Amino acid sequence: MTESVKTPDEADDASLRESPDPRRWITLAVLAAAQLMIVLDASIVNIALPSAQEDLGISNADRQWVVTAYTLAFGALLLLGGRIADYTGRKRTFILGLLGFAVASAIGGVAPNQELLFAARALQGAFAALMAPAALSLITVTFTEPKERAKAFGVFGALSGGGAAIGLIVGGVLTEYASWRWCLGVNVPVALLVGALAVPFVRESKAHGDTRYDVPGVLLATAGLFSLVYGFTEAARAKNPDDPQSTEVLGWTAPSTLGFLVAAVVLLVAFVLWEQRSKNPMLPLRVVLDRNRGGSYLIFLLVGAGLFAMFLFLTYYFQINLGYDPLKSGFAFLPFSAGIILAAGVVAQLLPRVGPKPLLVTGLVMAVAGMLLLTRISNDSSYVTHVLPAELLLSVGMACVFIPASSTALVGVGSHDAGVASAVLNTAQQIGGSLGTALLNTLFAASVTGYLSDNVRSPEDAERLLPLAFIEGYHVAFFWAAMLLAGALLVALFVMNARKEDVPDDSVGVPAA
Repeated sequence: MTESVKTPDEADDASLRESPDPRRWITLAVLAAAQLMIVLDASIVNIALPSAQEDLGISNADRQWVVTAYTLAFGALLLLGGRIADYTGRKRTFILGLLGFAVASAIGGVAPNQELLFAARALQGAFAALMAPAALSLITVTFTEPKERAKAFGVFGALSGGGAAIGLIVGGVLTEYASWRWCLGVNVPVALLVGALAVPFVRESKAHGDTRYDVPGVLLATAGLFSLVYGFTEAARAKNPDDPQSTEVLGWTAPSTLGFLVAAVVLLVAFVLWEQRSKNPMLPLRVVLDRNRGGSYLIFLLVGAGLFAMFLFLTYYFQINLGYDPLKSGFAFLPFSAGIILAAGVVAQLLPRVGPKPLLVTGLVMAVAGMLLLTRISNDSSYVTHVLPAELLLSVGMACVFIPASSTALVGVGSHDAGVASAVLNTAQQIGGSLGTALLNTLFAASVTGYLSDNVRSPEDAERLLPLAFIEGYHVAFFWAAMLLAGALLVALFVMNARKEDVPDDSVGVPAA
């Protein structure tokens, strides 16, 4: 009698536990295609950004919203997206995310102004936050055998590392030979095709039991993070935006800047207090208060902050200062992504032998050195002698960070918290990217305006000195990006204490870079 009253979802979950899905590798291909699209979209617009900025008249202070609107919505809503997928059905949520992503991409592709473009990017991030955790959960329930599951997550990890490179190159091709708008529009047919394939090849599954949502927690966290990013942006806003010769910015002490920053602190403190008392918190604090897990999340936050900004400023350096076309700019990033992919295999072999801490420390030292090398670029530097060594140092360093930090994020976590522990890792990286891009772009803009204010004596001077002002801004941004990475190094040195015996044997991290 008990079996006869099972719901379809419960029966489906039971069958998944009893026997492997014969179509599981086709399912993996469908889910991996969606993951590639999510990762690709975080980098594809970087190459298109200079063209989009010129086309829509976006200011230097506001251009970062093309990146941060996506990463902020993605990171802030990831935990909620995971809950929705678990409670309402992972396949259903996955397909809904794909369709919404296609609609948001179409809106961004035809946006006539910056406001609609920013809104479309935020909408893309929101629907990506539904897709990504649903896809990871579907892999977990589809691949029940540990070795097969590790292999499946390995495919996901490879796409996460290589997707950025593919995005940069595809973005270069589309921008060079079609339009920057196709960097968004290309998602529409891909998302619709993947959604159509998901209908027959992906099984439905869902969680049972307590299915209440932590709506106040979502609102407090999202509003607090938005206020923090907007406060950073407000500091770089021009005092007189109607005067193209004006070099004055609002600055950090402006009432509007301080207002948003204070609001952010109040909202985020309120979020922590609420999570402590909530019966079904979006972020159980026990997950982040362990020193190794908390240290891993903090490292991902700081690394994301430095790394996302590196892509942004090098893109402008390649196209504006070195005169590269968008396609050549995309290929200029290829050694970075290739380095991560190649080094990741070596690091994965070393992790169980030497443990996470030596790899983390070594990788972050290399990353800091690579970022500091970028502070030596000039208006006529050679790519081979100035940029390539920095990219290679950063790429190998990041491989030494991503894999061990992904593993230590799961040290000692209970099975009931494994899903949220993995989601927090991706959340930390995306939020770090949002905050770092906003902060470093603000420092860049302030440095550029300061340089022009000190050196411009006529309109002709402004045009002649602008590339040099950009170089000054890049130096400032790369220096502070290096300091963010140095902060991650301090966390690895003084917070992390996991040994090689503590690292889960079957843990495979999948950063959503």
